Amino acid sequence: MQNTASGKVILAGEHAVVYGVPALAVGIDRGARATARPLLPRERARLAVPTWGIEVSEDGDEMLSRAFRSLLNEHRQSASSRKESAFSVEAFADLPPGGGLGCSAAVGVAIARAVDPTADIEGIQRLAMAWERVFHGNPSGIDAACSARGGAIWFRKGEQPRPVRVARELHLCIGHSGIASSTKSMVESVAKQREKRPEVVEKAFSGIAAVVENARLALEAGDVVALGKLLDMNQMLLGGLLLSTEEVETLCRVARGAGALGAKLTGAGGGGCVVALVSDEARGNAVVQAWDKAGYFGFHTRVAATVHSSFVRERAAYDTAEAER
Repeated sequence: MQNTASGKVILAGEHAVVYGVPALAVGIDRGARATARPLLPRERARLAVPTWGIEVSEDGDEMLSRAFRSLLNEHRQSASSRKESAFSVEAFADLPPGGGLGCSAAVGVAIARAVDPTADIEGIQRLAMAWERVFHGNPSGIDAACSARGGAIWFRKGEQPRPVRVARELHLCIGHSGIASSTKSMVESVAKQREKRPEVVEKAFSGIAAVVENARLALEAGDVVALGKLLDMNQMLLGGLLLSTEEVETLCRVARGAGALGAKLTGAGGGGCVVALVSDEARGNAVVQAWDKAGYFGFHTRVAATVHSSFVRERAAYDTAEAER
């Protein structure tokens, strides 16, 4: 049985989320999948990721080995851990690494589900965060939360993710700048700016917080025109934090020229991917074709509208969890 996980797109709130500002993210239909086979107690766990052409054991020194070992150790300490603690895991990623689409979190969530299929969502997130900290140092947790849950979430660091209703199906185009981005280095870059120019960075964070709240309202109202304008506003604020690049700006400009309602970098910045919001599939195809003509790879994806009954159940579960805290 394959265990799957979603990739993610941050619609608003990158970087500010590390400092307690909310962020709005959605799960997309590309992500990762993994299978696990228990090993004998004396055998060492191993992980193969054919997508990346890598195979490691848990006692290796490579970063992937350390992340795998951290996830397994978290699993071994969990209440849902069974007798099996060593596994042969095979994982596949359908997302570009370093693209701002939550590739590492999706792989981590898929592996977590493979080694501990009985774990609840919070347990899966805990295992995935052990994995993520090896790669990213001080991740906000939004990637793991969105990958494990799917749908749309309002996220604040240290709090339970809150489901957000998607009133109207979203059509998104994802374009890759061709440059991998390091979340860790970009987070460190913003931290240094915050030390040197605290008033400037805090002003940008305040603007981002307002964008996030208005984007949530637009998403719940199905107002894609307003949501597109908010994406553009968020991109301007991120550019002011020196997170954009010439390639990212070109992708945004080309997308808008092809009819996108708005476009911005998604994820860490400094390269990676751009997300463009479009009105429908035909316009999405036009944006992807325009990117291709400009020399960039892109694809169209959807975020399904929330079925009302399932949303009510999800919100009720959230409210119950909050009340128990």
